[in-house]
Amino acid sequence: MTIQWDRSGESPSKGDLRLKSGAGSLGRHLMMAILMVALVGAPAASFAGERASETGREGGLGAAAALTSLIYAPVKLVYAVGGLVVGGFAWAFTAGDSEVASQVFTRSLRGTYVITPDILTGEEELIFIGRDVAEPVAQTEAVASAAPVSTETTDDSGYDEMGW
Repeated sequence: MTIQWDRSGESPSKGDLRLKSGAGSLGRHLMMAILMVALVGAPAASFAGERASETGREGGLGAAAALTSLIYAPVKLVYAVGGLVVGGFAWAFTAGDSEVASQVFTRSLRGTYVITPDILTGEEELIFIGRDVAEPVAQTEAVASAAPVSTETTDDSGYDEMGW
């Protein structure tokens, strides 16, 4: 930016600062270049069709996952640190019983710390309170795809044909 002097030779006031005409034409040329790139790239975006919308969906889910993780992760960390403190006290107050402290540590330290797009779409489960590794996890798909219940008939005594 250059300062233009008025005819009296004094420096201009704050309101009199102006850009020379050369700087304005640079902005116009830059805008024209951006417009040309947008016009040339528009057909390529329209040919992408479904793939472009899928990419947009994935990008949106990724952004939503990142934003929700900004809120969820600190809450989970506070819960985990609280579990460490409580587990330590539990261990101390039970005269060194590691089983009690282990249960507290497992519930507080295990689980999900970051939200992913799969969690937002429901493909993956959000686990705030951790589970023990040996603890069985109920699978909803396994129940839905289980074999149909046997239609074996029983006689009046209550036993089926196999004697059970």
